[in-house]
Amino acid sequence: MFHAKNGTVLTGEAETDYVRFGRGEKTLILIPGLGDGLKTVRGMALPFALLYRGLAREFTVYSFSRRRELAPHTGTREMAEDLARAMDALGIEKASVVGVSQGGMIAEWLALDHPEKVENLVLTVTLCRQNPTEREVVGRWIGMAERGDFTELMVDTAKRTYSPRRVGRAVTAARLAGKLAKPKSFDRFLIQAEACLSHDAYGALPGISCPTFVVGGEDDRIVTAEASREIAARIPGSVLLTYEGLGHGLYEETKDFWEKAAAFCRDGELRPAPER
Repeated sequence: MFHAKNGTVLTGEAETDYVRFGRGEKTLILIPGLGDGLKTVRGMALPFALLYRGLAREFTVYSFSRRRELAPHTGTREMAEDLARAMDALGIEKASVVGVSQGGMIAEWLALDHPEKVENLVLTVTLCRQNPTEREVVGRWIGMAERGDFTELMVDTAKRTYSPRRVGRAVTAARLAGKLAKPKSFDRFLIQAEACLSHDAYGALPGISCPTFVVGGEDDRIVTAEASREIAARIPGSVLLTYEGLGHGLYEETKDFWEKAAAFCRDGELRPAPER
């Protein structure tokens, strides 16, 4: 379905899992957030194709995990370099890039260090440098992971991610996942969480030259809406959209986001919705 494929790309000594789906002429790369430290995209091609089937009709879509074996203290800039090498290995010369949360941090460095690879950029519920809210939240998650308390980690993430209309169902699902799907090791998560806290592209952001769409949630209790406004203020010509009543999970809670993100990746700009 939608030409869904699971794959692993080898770059030097690094193995990186990815999924591919869709058959559009344009290429789009999705970079997932910190949750990749607990569950990678491995084997998820068909679920991704179904979840993002609207994108599959228009784009050939790739989503990359971080490399399988992450060295301690690996930062977001090094993760972006891994992604650039994976693109080269797969023959992806240029793509529109949608980065969510930590994926947005990685996308910032990809656009800065490899501008020739990024056609259009969508930075979603992310930040360009540490702030007090992120430091407190991610610090709590690190403590939970170090204690091996997966259920507490999943529940706290759900509570901070979703809006009141969805949080009850999300917490119930998180409790179930916490009992059934505990990872064998939290090492990848801890390395990636540390990378969130050390991320700092603030001074470099004005160097991003591709069309950029910055999206935030006014009720984001993980990175804050102010983080999105800060990014937009630093990137020349960028477009900013914040959603009232939504937080860090806005990309799951509103179809409107994906419609706008797809349009921006296609056109490099936001256009008014056609009248109906």
